[in-house]
Amino acid sequence: MKMSKAEQKQQTMQKLIEVAREMFSRQGYADAAMEDIVKQAGVTRGALYHHFGSKEGLFEAVLASVQQEIGERVEVEAAKSEDPWQQLILGCLAFVSSAVEHRNKRILLIDGPSVIGWETWRRMDEENSMRHLREQLQTMQEQGYLRPVSIDALTHLLSGAMNEAVLWISETSDHEKSLEEISAAMTLLLEGYRTK
Repeated sequence: MKMSKAEQKQQTMQKLIEVAREMFSRQGYADAAMEDIVKQAGVTRGALYHHFGSKEGLFEAVLASVQQEIGERVEVEAAKSEDPWQQLILGCLAFVSSAVEHRNKRILLIDGPSVIGWETWRRMDEENSMRHLREQLQTMQEQGYLRPVSIDALTHLLSGAMNEAVLWISETSDHEKSLEEISAAMTLLLEGYRTK
């Protein structure tokens, strides 16, 4: 059966995103050549420009897919428990462990802010991981699990701490040990906001 134009477009865009994600994570944005991306994707340079406008537009689409994937993993991990505190901790750890993965780290936290700018990067982060975090904290506060505190302030505090934790873990030689240390520190930090 022949694909529709919409299906062909979606397939081309997805292939470009997949190839570019691999190259951006391995080589970095600056060193990933557009010619190599389109060659490996089996499309023309014109197709890249048509669908994404530029290399930066393609990078933004890759970053959005990384953030969406991490947000989905956070939800899946958090849903493994019925306890709101355990959901929060599992979700936070899922973010950190996902973001520190080689295929995500450079795109998400190193090249992302510099390529698309902090304002766009923060907006994208708020639409994905921070949104899930804010929703969980809001629900917990409404159910009486959190001390009275600004949910926006706590969301930004925890999000910033997790982003910094990912960068720190990336620089250590023992990622597993560092992840365990972050888990312990995060649990202790969150306990300070706990009411029950």
